[in-house]
Amino acid sequence: MRTLRLLVAVSLPVVLLAGVTYGLVADAPRPTIDEALARSDAVEAPGFELPVLREGTLGPRLSRALGRALGDRRVALEELRGTPVVVNFWASWCDPCRKEAPLLERTWRTARESGVLFVGLNQQDFPGDARRFLREFGISYLNVRDSGNEVARRWGFAGLPETFFLDADGKVVAHIVGEASAEELREGIEAARSGRPARVDRDGAGPALELKPVE
Repeated sequence: MRTLRLLVAVSLPVVLLAGVTYGLVADAPRPTIDEALARSDAVEAPGFELPVLREGTLGPRLSRALGRALGDRRVALEELRGTPVVVNFWASWCDPCRKEAPLLERTWRTARESGVLFVGLNQQDFPGDARRFLREFGISYLNVRDSGNEVARRWGFAGLPETFFLDADGKVVAHIVGEASAEELREGIEAARSGRPARVDRDGAGPALELKPVE
């Protein structure tokens, strides 16, 4: 059984965005996604529908498969069924996100040729800062934007960055917390393409930090 190592999530600053203040809570309970993966079970990915931040360059294969679904400048996760998907949560102010960005872009350029879609999910960020980040690192995969953190909380978000791997049926088959390595991305993509969950080994993971609305 393949193992994906969970990395320590980055400590997140308090962010004031769209009139909502968010704080930090350490050692938040992990959600059912990781519990299912620990049992080598895939679990249905929570849905979302979000505006497009950057369309990216899908390449011929993915353009044929997804052109209609992405034509209205919004992305609904359920419309991506039939395609393995890598969802990466990030923000422009997140240092580990900046460190892993070049690797994600290189991996995407190879993965798209085999029909694997990358979706960057920008959250709690200013649109201008997010677009500058994408230009700086030459990101060419699809990116969507969540101005708050509702989507992240439904996914059991622990910290930035996080990467989820979905099979063609829309089920989460692997999950990385923190900056991803090339080997972890390779194993996650393999799990997404095959539909066989990669067991999550949390023994080496440090305390996770989760964004939570201030009461």
